[in-house]
Amino acid sequence: MGWGGAAVDRKEYGDEGEEAAVRFLEQQGYRVRARNYSCRHGELDVVAEHGELLCFVEVRMRSTAVWGDPSHTVSFSKQRKVVKAALHYLVAHRLRDRMLRFDVISVVGRGERATVEHLPGAFDAGM
Repeated sequence: MGWGGAAVDRKEYGDEGEEAAVRFLEQQGYRVRARNYSCRHGELDVVAEHGELLCFVEVRMRSTAVWGDPSHTVSFSKQRKVVKAALHYLVAHRLRDRMLRFDVISVVGRGERATVEHLPGAFDAGM
């Protein structure tokens, strides 16, 4: 398989992880407002509401926990990009007065055997 096939597999794998994260959030009573929101500052994997709270969720996935918790791969640089994209989202959707939270969801495994862990407030907007 060439390089293109590997990229497609990786995208499908990432989409599967995001789908698991969205299912988890919806089961917990969250309402998903957006998925894969892109702007010049970066991308937001999931934007969800829980009551009056607006959550910007970074989703990380690994096929196995051998290499550690995927949530630990959210670098400070990535956090800054998520915060900037979130600020763009807030302005674009006229939601400046909402309470915010930055979460990480880690998905380990695939399909029915995947484990999903939600880390509310995993980082903050302080840059």
